Amino acid sequence: MRALLVDSTAPSGLRLGETADPEPAPHEALVRVTATSLNYGEVMHRAEAPDGTVLGWDAAGVVERAAADGSGPAAGTPVVTLGEAGGWAELRAVHTGMIGVPPIGADPGALSTLPVAAASALRALRRVGDTLGRRILITGATGGVGRYAVQLARLGGAHVIATTGDPAAHGDDLRALGAHEVLTAPEEADAPVHGVVDLVGGPQLVAAYDTLAAHGTLVSVGHVTGQPETFPFGALYGNAGRHERSIVTFYLLERPDIGPDLTWLATRVAAGDLDPQIAWRGGWDRADEAVTALAERRLHGKAVLDIGRAGG
Repeated sequence: MRALLVDSTAPSGLRLGETADPEPAPHEALVRVTATSLNYGEVMHRAEAPDGTVLGWDAAGVVERAAADGSGPAAGTPVVTLGEAGGWAELRAVHTGMIGVPPIGADPGALSTLPVAAASALRALRRVGDTLGRRILITGATGGVGRYAVQLARLGGAHVIATTGDPAAHGDDLRALGAHEVLTAPEEADAPVHGVVDLVGGPQLVAAYDTLAAHGTLVSVGHVTGQPETFPFGALYGNAGRHERSIVTFYLLERPDIGPDLTWLATRVAAGDLDPQIAWRGGWDRADEAVTALAERRLHGKAVLDIGRAGG
């Protein structure tokens, strides 16, 4: 099969080439991929993988061969999938618990944006808890996860506060997605918040934690700053009426039960309730262009590659 392979000698660290077809385990379906979306994390860490590796967490396509153990969808079913690797190829073997089934006719490119970005946002908001009528802060809201988190929090009835380094450039977009307020930093919030989805890490996580009301929860999802989270003395005291505040984490790929979430998210995208916010789309022969734009942080939203299609 053809695939985007890690190649340390290539300018972008990737090249289109041939590799062996995957051999599915009994609990895995073989999926013919038609679209994949790129994530900042996998793009930035591609150089850590050995040459010849097929990366890719997100992929949408059609089941080529159903799982041998009888689990998961039948051959011929359109699907959206999540896995630790293998999405940047014509064929992918994927755990049936990590497969969602979208409505017939849904755009594979839009579906491919869901697994990491939308599922991370959904699970983070679930960890926050009840959002109806509550103030929810989303830091680093212009990325793929952030844009889905803004939309999902708004769908959940929250008063949504989004932060971005450049509100003048991105404020209108974030408000259109559902943000009630767009700020530069958590410190600008004019009242405590009930929950935080932090997509930045470092000092901004510390500042966001300080905005939490009593019994509030901060879910740490992103770590783009590369800086440590250093709390000043007293920051974790449970006094001053702000007790029992929590910081929690989760790891999306450790939970092979995400299929129903992907199905629900796919239905919402197909219905127009969620906007995938595709900022770049093209054939996989243009992967270098997309990778460079992501690495240089010139894309705000998702980059989609149509697998097997040139140009675009």
